[in-house]
Amino acid sequence: MKKTIYLGSDHAGFALKEKIKRWLIQKNIRFEDLGNTILNPDDDYPDFAEKVARHVAQKKSLGVLCCGSSQGVCVTSNKIKDIRAVAPYNLKESSLAREHLNANIICLSGWYTPLSLATKIIHVFLTTRFSGAQRHVRRINKIQKLEQRRM
Repeated sequence: MKKTIYLGSDHAGFALKEKIKRWLIQKNIRFEDLGNTILNPDDDYPDFAEKVARHVAQKKSLGVLCCGSSQGVCVTSNKIKDIRAVAPYNLKESSLAREHLNANIICLSGWYTPLSLATKIIHVFLTTRFSGAQRHVRRINKIQKLEQRRM
């Protein structure tokens, strides 16, 4: 993986993100931690989700976000143009998200995702390529049209 992976988390996803960073270092995968870089129980997940999503969109890279449930960072990051964030709960969902949707951010639960599962999901996410099948391209184009019409 040559692209930089952008990471972010709030306090509820902080411990998982820190463990993921150690795993990425072991795997020699380049990343940038966009915060929070300290455990702050008063921080807010939208701040970090937006920062990661904007970097992923601008750099055409991939991102990993963690919060308590994974849902908050997922909803927030999907508000940014050209972001397709998903919260997969198993390896198949992670694979399909890349293969069919060309998802570019994976969202994980700091409360419910053990590191062993998180690293497997991330590995699949980082190594699976978009299929490029016409039906998937057509569907992504429809999503992009919705983004342009967003009020």
